Amino acid sequence: MPSSEDYDATGIERYSIPDFKFYDGSALTVEVAYRSFNSSASKVVCIPTCYGGRINTTLNFTSGALKEYHVIVVAMLGNGESTSPSNTPQGKFPKLDYRDVVKSQYELLTKHLNVKGLEAVIGFSMGGQQAYYWAVMYPDFMKVSVPICGSARTSPHNWAFLEGPRSALTNSVDYADGAYRSKGVKPIRGLAAFGRAYCAWAMSAAWFREKVWQAELGFETVEDFMKAEWETGFQSWDAEDVLVLLRMWQNGDVGALRDDKSFEKALESIKARVLVMPARTDQYFPPEDSEIEMKSLKHGELAVIETIWGHVGGGGANDEDTEWMDKKIAAFLK
Repeated sequence: MPSSEDYDATGIERYSIPDFKFYDGSALTVEVAYRSFNSSASKVVCIPTCYGGRINTTLNFTSGALKEYHVIVVAMLGNGESTSPSNTPQGKFPKLDYRDVVKSQYELLTKHLNVKGLEAVIGFSMGGQQAYYWAVMYPDFMKVSVPICGSARTSPHNWAFLEGPRSALTNSVDYADGAYRSKGVKPIRGLAAFGRAYCAWAMSAAWFREKVWQAELGFETVEDFMKAEWETGFQSWDAEDVLVLLRMWQNGDVGALRDDKSFEKALESIKARVLVMPARTDQYFPPEDSEIEMKSLKHGELAVIETIWGHVGGGGANDEDTEWMDKKIAAFLK
């Protein structure tokens, strides 16, 4: 879930790529934000950020499964830390594609950090989709891919879910049909509406039924929880950053990397070992979609997170699920 806490810039560095070529044909000098942990280690793992995630809110496993690895957490383009609509002159930021995001990360690793190969790419949610794209785009550069609560292709149901919060934001008065920046206004109402429309999807029905928001998070009512965590959380974001990432998410499909657009053949082309980790109660990246992907993966293992926390169970929302994932990743990397 998005963080409502003040932004934490601890340890963040930036790498500039002049005249970066985007998939849509445009070019722009971009900055890729990242943070290195345990940089003296020889084995390297890349962790891309998720939707609503910042570098220092990203689950990085550095105290457990990855404590002996050089872990590089990279902000995907569009997230507000790397080059994004919010830090680019209005109208100059291109349509974003997962190919752009992964390509920029590859350039950071190879041209700036001199990484010769990765032990793994591990990612949650949109980070999981990036882990799949990495495995198809650079099959000889990495040994392991770990998509957590993500998919190699955004399903029609997932796409439709995203239309709800998107419409809540873009139809708000203060969004002003996208002209809010030129008016000197931040669309607070629109971002709050986005968060409210998103909230119920992130956890499961059982999570709400058992009042986890009260028992474990300490909120008196579900309304208190929604306002504090989801309205306020997205209000810290820029609206166009939220939307450019959402559109990229909706269009996610590794099959698009092939001339024949075959989703199955794209998965079959993956050389890395893949640990597929969906959450049992995830409402928009359900384990059934992961089971379909497994049929085309030559070196895949399915490990379902048995949780009532829904999608956010894979993002570090609770200690039990995080410890379970940590152990699975540690064993898989051996």
